[in-house]
Amino acid sequence: MKTTTMLLCLITMLLIASAYSKEDTGMRLDMKHRDTLSPNPTPFHRIEDIMGMDQKRHGLISQKIKTTKGGAKMSLGAGFDFGSAQYFSEIMVGTPAKKFRVIVDTGSELTWVNCRFHGKGKEKLENREVFRAENSSSFRKVGCMTKTCSEDLAKMFSLAICPTPRTPCAYDYRYVDGSSAQGVFAKETFTLGLTNDSVTSIRGLLIGCSSSTEGSAFREADGILGLALSDYSFTSKAISTFGGKFSYCLVDHTSRKTSPTISSSVLPLVYHQTPVRRTARLDLNLLPPFYAISIVGISIGDTMLNIPPIVWDVTRGGGTILDSGSSLTFLADAAYKAVVSGLERHLVGVKRVRPEGLPMEYCYDTSKFDDSKLPQLSFHFKGGARFAPYRKSYLIATAAPGVRCLGFVPAGAQATNVIGNIMQQNHLWEFDLTASTLSFAPSTCL
Repeated sequence: MKTTTMLLCLITMLLIASAYSKEDTGMRLDMKHRDTLSPNPTPFHRIEDIMGMDQKRHGLISQKIKTTKGGAKMSLGAGFDFGSAQYFSEIMVGTPAKKFRVIVDTGSELTWVNCRFHGKGKEKLENREVFRAENSSSFRKVGCMTKTCSEDLAKMFSLAICPTPRTPCAYDYRYVDGSSAQGVFAKETFTLGLTNDSVTSIRGLLIGCSSSTEGSAFREADGILGLALSDYSFTSKAISTFGGKFSYCLVDHTSRKTSPTISSSVLPLVYHQTPVRRTARLDLNLLPPFYAISIVGISIGDTMLNIPPIVWDVTRGGGTILDSGSSLTFLADAAYKAVVSGLERHLVGVKRVRPEGLPMEYCYDTSKFDDSKLPQLSFHFKGGARFAPYRKSYLIATAAPGVRCLGFVPAGAQATNVIGNIMQQNHLWEFDLTASTLSFAPSTCL
């Protein structure tokens, strides 16, 4: 995930009930960034680390999207599920329920935890928990001879190993950075906190029982919580129980504040201190399992940038996704050049710097810079909605005193554009999977 560090904020993930009434309840998950778990957290994540891991993640996102364009879906977990922007939540798994700290990712299809099953798996992991399957009365392995294993879960790298009918369905994930997770598929019960402060259970949710993992991607984590657009993700099961919406809100990435969880069927915008929401189309069928959005252009101030339409055209190798697992924002080269050159014109006279080891191209000594002089950058959606991130979301702070960098990464001549979580900060995002809409509004997330 070698010189500069950034701390991504504590955030709240809200999964919403389907119809609003005073008695409605929704599921509640509290989340925080991985660095808050360190005994001596620094105020920032390392930018060089972030960029390297984001690039690996983007490479796998692009690989998955290319595979699905012909209609065949290749599921590979979340791409690099555990990229540079890792958010953690605590979930309760099994009967009796046991608490696990998991990475939450809107691009991940499979939920899994470190697990010991029939003697396979570690008894203990440093600073992490291990789920002992035999101790849970609700654990039901998926058989290797079932259709679920041989066909459905083949998309999630189920293995074609089946010595006996009683053998569980096994998987082996291999990620682009060399990280991996091996284990068996099962169905389990999750115990969840509700927005009315009670609890409920979701039964029969697909879970990976990982007996072996390798690589730094899983540092500080007991597993992964998959919230991607998939028949077998946590999201799929949760919305069938609570309704077709989920939302999240990202606090300022430099903040140490916690975010209390608030949710209902209809988001209480006044409570969230948000103005009227803007709504855009959520293109659920374009780039599964990712959440595709219909960006048509970018403006700086009152000027629409000259970006060729092909950049936003999924059928021609472009398109855009909203990704909570990437920190920075990736833009196809034509869009990247237009954006950074457009912003650079307004930074004339501000000393450009190249801190040692920092891989980002456009960094400045902004210790005496008045942010109000930087014009508003906006993403324009098909249909007229406009997303206007805060200036601190695209001129981002580093650990070097006074140094800030433009938070964009060139993705390639023709590539998937990715709106990362720093760009999304201080906004409430609601995904309505029934209406295929994305609603968003500025928010303190408190």
